[in-house]
Amino acid sequence: MERGAKRKRCGIGAPGTGGKPGTGGNREPGLRGTAGRKRWEPGREDPAGRAVAGEALGPRASPWPLTARGARSEVLAAEAVCCLNRAMATLRDIWEEIGIPEEQRLERTDAVRKHIKSLLDMMVAEEESLKERLLKSIVLCRKELDTLCKELQLGSFETEEECTILQMEKNLRTHVEVLQKQKRDRKQELKALQEQDRDLCDILCTALFSIDTGSVPSLEDLDRYRRHVASLNTLKEQRREEFVTNKRQIILLMEELDHTPDTSFERDVVCEDEEAFCLSEDNIMALQNLLQQLEGRRALNEAVCAELRTRIVALWERLQIPQEERESSAVHLAGSRVKTRRALQQEVDRLEELKLQNMKSVIQAIRAELADYWDKCFYSPEQRESFSPFYDEDYTETLLELHDAEVGKMKLYYETHKDLFEAVQKWEENWKLFLELESKATDPSRFTNRGGNLLKEEKQRAKLQKTLSRLQEELERKVQSWEQEFKGAFLVKGQQFMEYVSEQWQLYRLEKEKEKQERHLKKSQQMETEMLYGSTPRTPIKRRMLSPHAPAKVSKLHGTSTISATPNSTVRSAFGGAISHSPTSRLPPSGKKRGLSKASSFENTSNVLNSTTNNAA
Repeated sequence: MERGAKRKRCGIGAPGTGGKPGTGGNREPGLRGTAGRKRWEPGREDPAGRAVAGEALGPRASPWPLTARGARSEVLAAEAVCCLNRAMATLRDIWEEIGIPEEQRLERTDAVRKHIKSLLDMMVAEEESLKERLLKSIVLCRKELDTLCKELQLGSFETEEECTILQMEKNLRTHVEVLQKQKRDRKQELKALQEQDRDLCDILCTALFSIDTGSVPSLEDLDRYRRHVASLNTLKEQRREEFVTNKRQIILLMEELDHTPDTSFERDVVCEDEEAFCLSEDNIMALQNLLQQLEGRRALNEAVCAELRTRIVALWERLQIPQEERESSAVHLAGSRVKTRRALQQEVDRLEELKLQNMKSVIQAIRAELADYWDKCFYSPEQRESFSPFYDEDYTETLLELHDAEVGKMKLYYETHKDLFEAVQKWEENWKLFLELESKATDPSRFTNRGGNLLKEEKQRAKLQKTLSRLQEELERKVQSWEQEFKGAFLVKGQQFMEYVSEQWQLYRLEKEKEKQERHLKKSQQMETEMLYGSTPRTPIKRRMLSPHAPAKVSKLHGTSTISATPNSTVRSAFGGAISHSPTSRLPPSGKKRGLSKASSFENTSNVLNSTTNNAA
C-alpha cells in the first residue's frame, strides 16, 4: 500500500501508464501518441536535424551537391540522433529508479520506437507530396508560358538546369504571372486607345485606326497606335483653340455690326456648344472665311466712327464739357455698330449747335469755377483784378481758352498747397465762431431764460481761445516753412498771414472799443434824461404801495452815491439844493444799466462771463 501511494505521488500510474517523475500529470506511456504535441509541418527542422522546404525534400540523401547549408543539416541530424540517445538513456534511468519491471520497460521502449517511426513516416510522406505538387506545377507553368509567349510574340523561356525543383517552380510561376500581367496591360491599353480613337474621329471626322482587336497587340502595334492617338489629340487641340478664338471674335463682330446669324453654319458657330461642334477641316476653313468677312465690315464702320469721335472730342474740349458727362456719353458711343454711328453723328450735330448758342454760359461757368478757386486760395481783389479777361464781355473761343488756362493754373496751385489753405480756412471758421460768441456776450437778453447756456458759452469761448492760439502757432510755423521753400511771401487776401491775423485782432479790438464808447454815451444820455424828467419805474404800482413807509435807498455805483428820483420829482428839485422823496423809495433803474455797461466793457475775453454775472448780481 505504501509503495503504491508513493508511486501515485510520483505521477506513475499502473502498468501501461507513465509520466515524468515530479510532474504530477498523466501522460501516455512511453511517449505513445501525438496528443499535446505540435504537428510537424514542412519548412521546420525535423527531429533528425534535416532542413526542409527549400533545403532538402525528404529523408533520403539529396542528389544535388552538398553546400554549406547541407553540411549544417547533417550536423543537425547528428544532434537529433544524440538527443534521441540521451532521451532513451534518461528514460532507462528513470525506469530503473522507479523500479519498472523489464517487461514494461520493453513495452515503453517499443512505444517510443513506434512513435518516432510514425512521426518520421508522416514527415517523409508530406515531403513526397510536396515534391509531387511542385513537379506538377512546373509542368503546368511550362505549358502556360509557351502559350503566353506565343500570344505576346515573345521568345521561349529558358530555365536553369542546375537549380532545385522548388526554385524552378518559383521561377516559372513568377514568370507566368509577369506575362499574364503584360497580357492584361496590353489589352487594357488597346481598349483605352480604341475609345480615345473613336471619340477623336467623331470630333475630327476622320477614319478609325486599323488594328486586329481579336489578338493581343504587340508592343510595336501599341506604340504606333499611341502615336496616332497623340497626333489626333494634338490636331484636336489646335483646331479647338482656333475655333474658340475665332468664335469669340465672330460673336463680338456680330454684336458690333448688329448682325444676326442667318445661315445654319453661323447659328452652329454662335449658338451651339463648343464641345459639340465638328472640328473638320472644311468647318475650320468656313469659320476663317466668315471671320474675314465680318472683319472687313467692321473696318469700314470703324473708319467712319473714328472720324466722328475725333470731331466730338474737339468739340468737348472747346465747350468744356465736364468729364462725367463725357464718360457717360462715351459709354453709349462705343463700338462700330450702325446705331452707334448714327448716335455719333447726332452728337456731333448737337455739339456744333451748342457751341454756337452757349459760348457765353460756358465762359460764365468757368468764371464761377475760377472764383471758387480764388476764394479757396484767399485771393485779394487786387490779385483777382490782375486777370483782366475775367471782365471781358466779348465771348469768343480765345476768351474761353484764356479762362481754361487760368483755371488750370489755380487748380494746380490749390492742390499743391492744399494742406496750408485748409489750415487757414480752419482758422477762419474758428475766428468767425469766436466773433459770434463775443457778440452774444454783449447781448442783454442773454440773461433771460438762460437754462445753463451762459456756462456752455463760456466753456466754448475758452476752448475757442485755446484752439485759435494753437492754430495760429501751427500756421506760423507752416507759413515760415513754405516761404523758405518757395522763396516768397504766403499771402492771405493780399497780406502776409501774420499781418492778416494781427489786422483781424486789431479790428476786433477797435470794434469792442467802439461798442464800449457807444454804451458809455448811451448811459450818459440816459442819466441826463432821468435827472431832467425822472426815472421810469421798473416795478408794478401795486407792488410799490405795499410798504409806503419804507426808507429811501441809496445805490452806490463806482464810489458815487445817487439818490433815486420819483415821479413826483421836478426839474427844480433836480437842480435845487433840496430834493423831495416820494413815499416809496426804490433802486433807480439806471443803476442796473450802469452795472450792465460795466459788465459789457471788454477787458479780457476769458473773464467776460464772470464779470458780467457778478455785476448783474
